[in-house]
Amino acid sequence: MPRYYTRACNFYYGKTSKSLVKNKKSLPLNGNKEISFDQIELISRNSKKKIKINKLNNLPKLLKKQVVQDLKNIISKKKNFANLNFNKCPNIMGILNVTPDSFSDGGKFNNKTKGIKQALRMFESGASIIDVGGESTRPGSKEINVKLEWNRVNKILKSISKKIPVSLDTRKSEIMAKGIKFGVKIINDVSGLSHDPKTLDILNKYKTPFVLQHSQGTPENMQNNPVYENVLLDIYDFFDKKIQFLRSIGIKHNNIIIDPGIGFGKNLKHNMNLICNISIFHSLGFPILVGVSRKKFIKELSGDNDTRNRIGGTVSSVIYLMMQGVQILRVHEVNEILQGIKVFKNLIKN
Repeated sequence: MPRYYTRACNFYYGKTSKSLVKNKKSLPLNGNKEISFDQIELISRNSKKKIKINKLNNLPKLLKKQVVQDLKNIISKKKNFANLNFNKCPNIMGILNVTPDSFSDGGKFNNKTKGIKQALRMFESGASIIDVGGESTRPGSKEINVKLEWNRVNKILKSISKKIPVSLDTRKSEIMAKGIKFGVKIINDVSGLSHDPKTLDILNKYKTPFVLQHSQGTPENMQNNPVYENVLLDIYDFFDKKIQFLRSIGIKHNNIIIDPGIGFGKNLKHNMNLICNISIFHSLGFPILVGVSRKKFIKELSGDNDTRNRIGGTVSSVIYLMMQGVQILRVHEVNEILQGIKVFKNLIKN
């Protein structure tokens, strides 16, 4: 039997969703009755087929067994951690780049006073956690040394990590260890824990929650003609195998967040496929984080090359992701994004 992947689809929201769940006509996504589904799409590398959840008994025995297990992962409530509440959708992760060369806001917050002010502003605007990064990983960027990266982030981390929840965006184990000692709640490693071999030792030692992101290549070369056999299933397999490996080396906790890495070794077609089918990753059983804020695909779809003018594309993208149950959205404009989400939720409430 070929390998099949289970994607929840045909979603309902608000009162309609609650009523359908109550009458056992749909299943709650991640235990949240505000968003539910009554169909799944079974995807293999050669075919796709949608099936209603009340028709599962028509599946072959072995396939049904796999789908039932996938559904358990899809509908199960996720344990809250690091000020992230997975009973609501979505949580907002505010981006704070304290770098001179990040792709859209480089140099804007790269001193202590401005960085602290921006972090507090985003948190007060409604962000659940602030993601602080001292090294640009934009396409074409080159790695910087540990000393320089730490000099950029240490004063800000020391000042804010005891006051508000902080995530640390770094690929380096030495930076991770220092940040954790300051009180950092989450490690966000864009390399998928592959850049620095000592990273796994740090995460195992401190049991710190972390983001497991997919990236093909390094920031310096990742956009040089990225190729996949099937981007959606290749990345799913990456997460599946990586989590099995983490279990084998002793990382047993479930405080893991998965991020398909929009724009990290993907072209427009890859990014669109991932965004449109993001709900496939719910069957892995972990919260999903997606970062689409100001990214290049918005320019490619809209024609606007100025990163500062991509708020509209960002808002539409995060709402689309929210409608598929993505639990964490990583964004620059916290207030504007939350405003858009609030209005949208009220529009579909009835």
